[in-house]
Formats: sequence, C-alpha cells, structure tokens
Amino acid sequence: MNQIAEFFQYLLNSEEIIRTGGLVLITLIIFIENGVFFGFFLPGDYLLFLSGVFAGTKILAVPLWLLLLCIFGAAVVGSLVGYLTGRYFGDRLQNRPDSLFFKKKYIETTREYFLKYGSRTLIVARFLPIVRTFAPILSGLIRMDMRYFMLYNVIGGAIWVVSLVGGGYYFGEKFPWIVDYVHYIIIFFLAVTTFTVIRGYINARKEMKQEKETVSE
Repeated sequence: MNQIAEFFQYLLNSEEIIRTGGLVLITLIIFIENGVFFGFFLPGDYLLFLSGVFAGTKILAVPLWLLLLCIFGAAVVGSLVGYLTGRYFGDRLQNRPDSLFFKKKYIETTREYFLKYGSRTLIVARFLPIVRTFAPILSGLIRMDMRYFMLYNVIGGAIWVVSLVGGGYYFGEKFPWIVDYVHYIIIFFLAVTTFTVIRGYINARKEMKQEKETVSE
C-alpha cells in the first residue's frame, strides 16, 4: 500500500518527473492528462511551465523546439483519444458509477462550460484542470464534427503549449535562480487554476439559472 501511495506522490511531483523521467515521461503524462478520463489528477499547467524552466536552465537537456513538438503532439493526440472515447464509449462512461478516478460531476462541470463557451471550450479548457481532460470526451459524446474538433484541438493545444512551455523557458533562461522556488510556482498555479475552475463553474450555473428564469417568464 505504501508503494502505491509513493507512486501517486511521484506522479504528482512535477519536479521529480522532470528530473528523473525526462522528456519521455513528460510527454506520456501530458498525453494521458489531456484525454484519458482517469488522468485528470495528473499535473498539467505547471508541468508544462516547469519543463520550460528546466529546459531554460539546461537541467533538462532538451532543445526547446523538441520539447514544444513532443508536448504539443502529446496534447493533440491525447485529446483526439478522448474525443474517440466519448464518441464510441460515451454512453457507457456516463452510466459508470462514481469512483476514485471518475465522477459524473466532472462531465457535468464540463457540460456547463460547453453551454457557456460552445466549441471555444476546447481552447479555454486547455487552461482548466479536469475540464481539460473531459472536454474532448464530451465533444465526442455530443458527436461534434471531427473537423471542427481537430481545428479547436490544434489551436488550443498550440496556445497552451507555446505560452506555458515558452514562458517557462524564457524565465529559466533569464532568471536561472527560479529553480529554487519551484514549490512556490506549483502552489501559484494550483491556486490560480482552482480559482478559475470554481469561478467559471459558478458563473456558468448563474447564467443558466437566469436564462431558465427568463424563459419561464
């Protein structure tokens, strides 16, 4: 049991992942986190930013172009897998009982974002934990046209990867001492993303309630 707990602690430790797993493990985690329903708990935003920081400081000995290419590819392909999962297994997934790795409320939260933002959710969701994982699945579930899905998938993936990895690389190269404050960076990202998810969900619920009241009147 202790070994299982230690394994999950390792998966949640972005710094350890980058130092020991390198580009291969980073790419694999981004792939899973972007479209496999049980990968929602894996690090996303701050893993991208820290991989850029570590590449900028040369702790991660990978050229920037290769890092960007691998992570972008993992994000796009991972979301495509999520879309296909929702398209062909969505009904079975919705009827699945709640468990440690799946809760129906995650799909409902994502649905709220789709109602608010429409297809743009696939771009907005890239910066929202949990929603990022379930947005492609819900896209497949509602049978979104695959051409539009891939368009938003590629655009969203490019913005997400270039902004976070590129930003991290810039800070790592210009301010190498930033690696001493990795834990503060993780806390910052967790605070911002958690606040954004909760606020977006509450706003979406309010707007839906107002629309229902307007229709009933």
